[in-house]
Amino acid sequence: MPQIPTPRMPRPAAVSTVLATALAAGLLAASTSPASADEIRVHDIQGPTRISPLAGQQVTDVFGVVTGVRGHGSKGFWIQDTKADGDPATSEGVFVYTGSAALTVKPGDAVRVSGTVGEYVPGGAASGNQSLTQITKPTVTVESSGNALPAPVRVGAKSVPARYAPAGDPAQGNSVNALPLKPRTYALDLYESLEGMNVSVGSSRVVGATDAYHELWVTVKPHENRNRRGGTVYGSYDAQNGGRLQIQQLAPVSERPFPKANVGDVLKGGAEGPLDFNQFGGYTLVARELGDVRDKGLVREKTRRQAKGELAVATYNVENLDPTDPQTKFDALAGAVVNNLASPDIVALEEIQDDNGAKNDGTVAAGATLKKFTDAIAAAGGPRYEWRSIDPVNNKDGGEPGGNIRQVFLFNPERVSFTERAGGDATTPTEVVRAGKRAALSHSPGRIDPQNAAWTNSRKPLAGEFVFRGRTVFVIANHFGSKGGDEGLTSHHQPPVRSSEVQRLKQAQGVNGFVKDIRAVQRDADVVVLGDINDFEFSATTKALQDGGALYAAVKSLPRSERYSYVYQGNSQVLDQILTSPGVGDDFSYDSVHINAEFSDQNSDHDPQVLRFKP
Repeated sequence: MPQIPTPRMPRPAAVSTVLATALAAGLLAASTSPASADEIRVHDIQGPTRISPLAGQQVTDVFGVVTGVRGHGSKGFWIQDTKADGDPATSEGVFVYTGSAALTVKPGDAVRVSGTVGEYVPGGAASGNQSLTQITKPTVTVESSGNALPAPVRVGAKSVPARYAPAGDPAQGNSVNALPLKPRTYALDLYESLEGMNVSVGSSRVVGATDAYHELWVTVKPHENRNRRGGTVYGSYDAQNGGRLQIQQLAPVSERPFPKANVGDVLKGGAEGPLDFNQFGGYTLVARELGDVRDKGLVREKTRRQAKGELAVATYNVENLDPTDPQTKFDALAGAVVNNLASPDIVALEEIQDDNGAKNDGTVAAGATLKKFTDAIAAAGGPRYEWRSIDPVNNKDGGEPGGNIRQVFLFNPERVSFTERAGGDATTPTEVVRAGKRAALSHSPGRIDPQNAAWTNSRKPLAGEFVFRGRTVFVIANHFGSKGGDEGLTSHHQPPVRSSEVQRLKQAQGVNGFVKDIRAVQRDADVVVLGDINDFEFSATTKALQDGGALYAAVKSLPRSERYSYVYQGNSQVLDQILTSPGVGDDFSYDSVHINAEFSDQNSDHDPQVLRFKP
């Protein structure tokens, strides 16, 4: 799955190891000069760059008013100085990390804090994340209570710059850590200049639905790449949508339920609280005060049924489906195939797990998974689909250990037939052969070049021959390598390092070469390449798939604002794709059917895609 956050882990009890690692890697810089004899203020600690000029030093009696207390997760509290220095680049707030120590302060307390200034890198230095300036191992003295909180800094459409981030310094490995902050020029610099401060957003549109971790995303820029369903579309590497902010709340959900919201809903009344930086999304408003969600009535889409002479081909990532999942998940996914996708003739499924799911006991067959799913489709009023697939070698295709995910073809035998060519297995490649004047596969179903290093610990492409109304159609189902390991948009490297692209590029080149082999034998062959490509329509991966005119990314036939199948950190983006050969032509109908990614109640985290054409 693409860009899936790793399970949440608590902050380490001490930051010294992370800091030392970061310093050794040249990611952070700490001053070795002693602190001034004058009183140290919060803005002195934060400084005008991302890294504190006092990192690693002891500070004494730093004054601030407590603006928020977090007693769960990464325990600690935020303080803010009431005497600003007038420099927009220096934050007046900072997090005080207490670890397991009991919290004895509350909002409105005026305190003096002594401790060590540290730079904590959420996720560790290897993540590429920016660091959070904080005071650790604190000694706290409460001077008074019941004080008014510092007025929040309003973050809004006019205050967030249009440009997202400065280019990193090549001499520092493209890091922005040492660059002076320019909060009036760059969105990331603005947020960094407010790190730890009491901030607020007004009533804001939700652009990322409430997730399992009780978070949602809003945008403070109402018109920034907005689409008709209320999302914010990620359309290029140069348009990262700086108006997005993650929203959490200070109170644990056991004390105050977190609101459920879908994309397009409105967080009425906005939110107010300290601005944090965390591993899972970067800058986050941790709400002390949180408004209500106004439901804007987003509905799940339904695509039209294919005409008699149209072949409907779909791709759907069903998110680690296995028989241990509740029947309700099977029923919901099946209902979507029938009612929202209008029972396509061919469905390429991704993330079908083996018959006992993540139990790592050597099981690789998925017949029970597929029977349970196809039975649910039939029960929902859909066709009695048949299936074709190839079981992987145990634990060789990535994904959840023991799950053995793979691609599967479902097809409606009342509308389409499958051409069987025996001999395909997990390690034997299918090849393009000549059958008279036509192209054919040596094995159908078969895997494309499964021994190639491009597919190490990744799903191998599944190729099959289908016949519709007398015409052969080659379908290649894919699930390219995930984006795991890529740096986030808020990385201290700008542009962020997207290391996962290396493998996907090789995978795309392999599939492109196979399509070219088919077309070398039969120039007008109908070829459909589809699946969870795990990359954008403007990416190098997609360009490699299309190389030489072998394929066309059909999602590009949609308006730019409608090109998305997944929502990640408030960005609606393309990950799932269907590409067509020139034989298919341009007389097709394409639909990204939005039924999951925009909703807090999801049956999968991906939206399915449907292509209809006349072979």
